[in-house]
Amino acid sequence: MWPFLTILAVAAAVGIHFWWRNKFVRAEQQSRVERESFQQLSGAAMERSLAEQETLFDSMIEGVLLLDEQGRIRMANRAFHQLFGTNADLRGKTPLEALRRHEVSDLLERLGGESSVLDYEMKLPGLEERWLQINAAIINGSDSRRLGAILVFHDLTRLKQLERTREEFVANVSHELRTPLSLIKGYAETLLDSARNDPEITERFLKIIERNTKRLDLLIQDLLAISAFESGRIKLNLQPVNVRQLVEKVLGDLKARAGTKNVKLVNCVPDLTAAADENRLEQVLANLVDNAIKYGHEQGVVSIGGRKAEANQIEIFVQDDGPGIPPESLDRVFERFYRVDKARSREQGGTGLGLSIVKHIVQNHGGKVWVKSELGKGATFFFTLPGEKS
Repeated sequence: MWPFLTILAVAAAVGIHFWWRNKFVRAEQQSRVERESFQQLSGAAMERSLAEQETLFDSMIEGVLLLDEQGRIRMANRAFHQLFGTNADLRGKTPLEALRRHEVSDLLERLGGESSVLDYEMKLPGLEERWLQINAAIINGSDSRRLGAILVFHDLTRLKQLERTREEFVANVSHELRTPLSLIKGYAETLLDSARNDPEITERFLKIIERNTKRLDLLIQDLLAISAFESGRIKLNLQPVNVRQLVEKVLGDLKARAGTKNVKLVNCVPDLTAAADENRLEQVLANLVDNAIKYGHEQGVVSIGGRKAEANQIEIFVQDDGPGIPPESLDRVFERFYRVDKARSREQGGTGLGLSIVKHIVQNHGGKVWVKSELGKGATFFFTLPGEKS
């Protein structure tokens, strides 16, 4: 009996041992499976998190550069590559190796002793001017250990250009106002001091004062017109306009002016109808024809013509036979206050704003304006307008 019980106890002990062992093995396998699953999930979550970060950074319009604790590039977003014109993989490189720009190295050197550097500016080389503003900051962990740095690049080019344009505009306006004001002041003071008793001198001086007053008034009107166009305050009253008839009207108004130089005005415009604001179109034609008379040769010819263009557009041109425009000035003649011949233009009484107004009016109609010229062969100004809707 006892031997049997002993064998049974041993068998039970062995069975229990194997049962616990199998249970432990199964538990260990389950634990391993769970750990592997967790690691896979963690890896997937990390990959997803990194992908989301890259998507976020790539959606930014500012360039972003992430550096690791060794100062090497960990990530550069799409805007950064566009700013610096590179498509190469920059990861693992230092900013100096990637960009060859000492300004960035100087910035990182400053960042080594500071927690952040703000509003650091640099100019990129190249045919087109490009200005960048850089804000940089150290990235620290929860234990205050330095993990890397982030640099954010803002494109300041447009702001710099606007600032320069504003400064040039103020300088030009001041100069244009100063000349007639100085003349008015000088002749008025002369009249008050001594010349008012001489009727001949008084009349001559008053005519000079009147001419410069008109010039000031014209300048102010042109400045207000440009301001209104640029701010969008002027609304166009688009109506079908017979271009040939409007050109005939403009030529009639300028006939006396052309007669002082014996200039022949020729209307070659065919029967064309534009969808335009008649008053503004008249302003464009008057400016261009007046310039052609002003800068063309005496006893010359000014021709106005036109044709139907593509996409339901009509093209109008005003041509003179004057000295022409130098090649370096062709792209600038529509700028505010730009003059090809400054002395002659002021002598003729121009404000330097006429062609800029022409450009604004045409562009507000949805058209474009340009000029072709050869020295000694005159100049031809072209502009397009939408044709009448069929």
